[in-house]
Amino acid sequence: MTTLGSLKPSPVWSYFEEITKIPRPSKKEEKIIAYVTGFAEKHSLKYKKDAVGNIVIFKPSSPGLENLKPVCLQSHLDMVCEKNSSSNHNFDTDPIQTVVDGDWVKAVDTTLGADNGIGIAAELAILADKSLQHGPLECLFTIDEETGLNGAKGLESGFFNSRILINLDSEDEGELFIGCAGGMNTLATIKYNVRRTPEDHSAFRIEVSGLQGGHSGTDIHKNRGNSIKILNQFLWESRNRFEARLSVFEGGNLRNAIAREAYAVVVVPNKYHDVFMGYFSDYTRLLKATYLVDEPGIQFTLVPADLPEKVMKKKVQEKLLNTLYACPHGVIAWSRVMENLVETSTNLASVKFESPNHIVVSTSQRSSVNIAKQQIANTVRSTFKLAGALVEQTEGYPGWNPNPGSEIMNISKSAYTKLFGVEPAVKAIHAGLECGLFLEKYPYLDMISFGPTIVDPHSPSERISISTTGKFWQLLLEVLRNIPVQAT
Repeated sequence: MTTLGSLKPSPVWSYFEEITKIPRPSKKEEKIIAYVTGFAEKHSLKYKKDAVGNIVIFKPSSPGLENLKPVCLQSHLDMVCEKNSSSNHNFDTDPIQTVVDGDWVKAVDTTLGADNGIGIAAELAILADKSLQHGPLECLFTIDEETGLNGAKGLESGFFNSRILINLDSEDEGELFIGCAGGMNTLATIKYNVRRTPEDHSAFRIEVSGLQGGHSGTDIHKNRGNSIKILNQFLWESRNRFEARLSVFEGGNLRNAIAREAYAVVVVPNKYHDVFMGYFSDYTRLLKATYLVDEPGIQFTLVPADLPEKVMKKKVQEKLLNTLYACPHGVIAWSRVMENLVETSTNLASVKFESPNHIVVSTSQRSSVNIAKQQIANTVRSTFKLAGALVEQTEGYPGWNPNPGSEIMNISKSAYTKLFGVEPAVKAIHAGLECGLFLEKYPYLDMISFGPTIVDPHSPSERISISTTGKFWQLLLEVLRNIPVQAT
């Protein structure tokens, strides 16, 4: 079996191998915290720990480079703990079993923890090596990133002093990230009353399925259908044309996912039975033509159902259908500072009929501009308030607005081009990173995020590329060598 320490760059892989032996689930980082603080003590490096468990280790500059701008390197200590059903692995006690497969390092039946263990390893390798050339360094290790960015949320102002921060938690070598979206959730609860279903009615179950769904941040611009919106539009028309009455309407699941499936049970007067069936057939043909390119697998089905005992009272049904129709979904604004980047979006995520007599609608909002995030969240809130809903909103997390004039971005871009002969891609993502929270408490920070190629993080298929880890290491050292002198 290949030991990871025999891979290149050896210092990084040696520390990564040590890290894989230390259990570090989110919210259970005590052992990795003890390891990192013990490392600092072993190497006679000053460090401090804040109230929530974040750690910063200080390394003085190389001789003669004391006047360079201080730099903070940052990664998170926890890992996502997922395993195959056949695995008996205990993440609280067992080391990760690693294997080398060609250019890839992966784990046996579990997540590997390269997200963000490789960032931790790179920081430790830099801290331990006295031969490297760099200015003053602060190495920040945050906790509980994977379950809500909680370490970054709890970070104290003044915990570190650098005005440059390099986040080592990206997963695509050759790409430099200079922005991300912030996010929050808006939850609406609508009370509803019922009445007995009239006997002279027919019942139908209507379903939307076969949609692609996807991540509410990275896929929101791809014109994918939202099953809630699609079904609601049909129900809205049916209540006008055929006096349709709603018994059940549910769709979607996770707040950070585009709704893939939805269904409703409706009743219509018997006098409209045949014409309603005909209208459904015509509507289905129109729907499939509309989504021919973006959702070729869409299925819209109608089958007879048992007549339900109760249907929603007409007044509440009107509020629900009108509100879901009016509720925005999708891209709200594109970035004006980066080409092809979604700035602001909102996702109508799920509708659930919950007992006793409550309808819960979940939505999520994202933006790299914090005021824009709040504005679209307020729009969604106002839409549901008009229907008399009880609305709750999470505090959320802030975005990181791209700065195309970033000094550390230009340094990193030049370093990459010098080393590898090609320019890296400079990007931002419409999803969350800890950087947005750092910027909230340290508004002067100049930040960038980069890393090696990691495939399928958060799953037992997680693997990290050996060759790109070498390039990541080269880039990091070259960037540190090119940090400018601090202004006096």
